[in-house]
Amino acid sequence: MTPLTLIVILVFVALVFDFLNGFHDAANIVGTLIASGSTTPRIAMTLVALGEFTGPFLFGVAVATTIGKEIVSPESISIPVVLTALLVAIIWNLITWYLGLPAGSSHALVGGLVGSAWAAVGFSYIHIAGLVKVISFLFGSVLVGIIVGYVAMVLVRFFTGRASLKISRFFKSIQVATAFALALAHGSNDAQKSMGIITMGLVILGFQQEFTVPWWVIIACAASISIGTASGGWRIIRTVGGKIFRVRPVHAFTSQTSSALIIFISSIMGGPVSTSNVVSSTIMGVGSAEHISRVRWGVARNIVTGWLLTLPITTALAAFLYRPIIWIMS
Repeated sequence: MTPLTLIVILVFVALVFDFLNGFHDAANIVGTLIASGSTTPRIAMTLVALGEFTGPFLFGVAVATTIGKEIVSPESISIPVVLTALLVAIIWNLITWYLGLPAGSSHALVGGLVGSAWAAVGFSYIHIAGLVKVISFLFGSVLVGIIVGYVAMVLVRFFTGRASLKISRFFKSIQVATAFALALAHGSNDAQKSMGIITMGLVILGFQQEFTVPWWVIIACAASISIGTASGGWRIIRTVGGKIFRVRPVHAFTSQTSSALIIFISSIMGGPVSTSNVVSSTIMGVGSAEHISRVRWGVARNIVTGWLLTLPITTALAAFLYRPIIWIMS
């Protein structure tokens, strides 16, 4: 295949991943908003899609650089490595969507990239420091999410008491703003992962000499993830919105605010985090602050299991699929 054909294929697959990422993670942004009755699903999806499109333009491309440059050097791998990583992430997104689990697209993409690079060039070409950085953000954000959600809920209750009807209405109305902020945060972090992959392909194929994310890549990825978000993953919305903890307006407000803060900070630091993991963990923290027995720990345990299994499963799957993909492309 010519370099032009390969980059067209890579961009197409990356945008499909971005679409499914938005489709998959829409639940994490609007699930609590819809479950608390703050707005209609149609309005929620439209609002969040707008935030998703805007986010990538506001917070730089530090996450794209981490994904595309700090795990594996673009100069040391080939396009089949990158395509394998994307395909594995897409497969895992579809599986977890079908099961209704808010598992991380970021985990899947990182696992796919490590597994395919390992199969292609060996583990010695994988940057340990970059991999440790990514894993630290992915798993550390879960613990931080629980803690921040818990502390934020305690503070909200301290300053508002047990929430009179008037305050409850305030939390219900302000969720439109907090959901939009969370959508901005999600777009600023998740869309950058595909930007990093596409830019990596441009460097590999010689279209660029340096790792610099072009504007057309930012626009394409932002549009794709926003369209995916507008489509929505309703199976996961039901899990996030009500199966972990019975969400009321005050809980949705606290979870959304906590999640947006964590994701914003991670984006600025160049840390790829999973919005699925962050939102689910803040809901657990918020629920625990109300009363630990109110959290449906059986559902939470299934979600945590999905988090822990994603990275090893996608790494192994990518290593297994790399050779067949090489054969198909030859």
